[in-house]
Amino acid sequence: MMVAPVRHVPVLGREAVAMLAPRAGGVYIDATFGGGGYSRAILATADTRVIGIDRDRTAIAGGFGLVEESGGRLTLVEDRFSNLAAICAAEGADAVDGIVMDVGVSSMQLDEAGRGFSFRLDGPLDMRMSGHGPTAADVVARASETDLANLIYVFGEERRSRAVARAIVAARRDAPIATTRALADIVSKVVRAKPHEIHPATRTFQALRIFVNEELDELIAALAAAERVLKPGGRLAVVSFHSLEDRIVKNFFAMRGKAGGGSRHRPEIERAAPSFAILTRRPVTAGEDEVRANPRARSAKLRAAERTAAPALDADAQPDWPSLANVMRGG
Repeated sequence: MMVAPVRHVPVLGREAVAMLAPRAGGVYIDATFGGGGYSRAILATADTRVIGIDRDRTAIAGGFGLVEESGGRLTLVEDRFSNLAAICAAEGADAVDGIVMDVGVSSMQLDEAGRGFSFRLDGPLDMRMSGHGPTAADVVARASETDLANLIYVFGEERRSRAVARAIVAARRDAPIATTRALADIVSKVVRAKPHEIHPATRTFQALRIFVNEELDELIAALAAAERVLKPGGRLAVVSFHSLEDRIVKNFFAMRGKAGGGSRHRPEIERAAPSFAILTRRPVTAGEDEVRANPRARSAKLRAAERTAAPALDADAQPDWPSLANVMRGG
């Protein structure tokens, strides 16, 4: 007897889709398609159309069945979600009714040893979501000790980043660091974890993954793009899994949810009207049942806002943190 595949259930999926409040005939963007859980839930509302975006070719290929099941209401695009405005234009959807983002690495990526995301599974030290560009092994092999320490501190919030960087540089003199287990063993020698704490390599692996995939830059660009393509009354729901992501989302909504300008150098009439009305004064978190079923849900936070009729604000300047291009060329 053939067993039907288990459908992917995204963390806070029910709550995120409820925030979108899909309506018949609406056009929605699933900006991080993954296993298709958000898309499937949105498509349950009659006559909705969904554009699903994912930079991971495996995720796109895995969604072909849902494309057929949807009767043409789902379109999948292999691309970065920072390009969602251009993607919408190419798909004839210059203005949309809602956008959902599930930020960071997916459980499917973590559970595949060959992708190199997890220290729990030995595999090549890759960590690329798209399969293009430098791998984590390339960064570990070529980055200077200073750059390694900086990116592990900034993206991993690892207090022992300098010690980790020194250990990596010392180890790579003897042999290339090519596997997840090799890197995890190196980090574990200098970062000590107490019982019941996270694995010593957790923050270093997080830092490399974020850095290799330029995840925070992508998130900032995607939020600005969402602001440009949402209709008045359109909604944006974002689920994040660690403090760096959540801080970016929180600050974006805070800036867009209040009147801008108003400094002593500008007249009061130059204040920009808020471009979003905040729907979640505090982030929505997972309940006990969901956390028991999926421990990853413990760190998830959902924030949402509704687009106003005000013009989009100018995109913010990119933060000053280590760039992939500079590190890989020794800058």
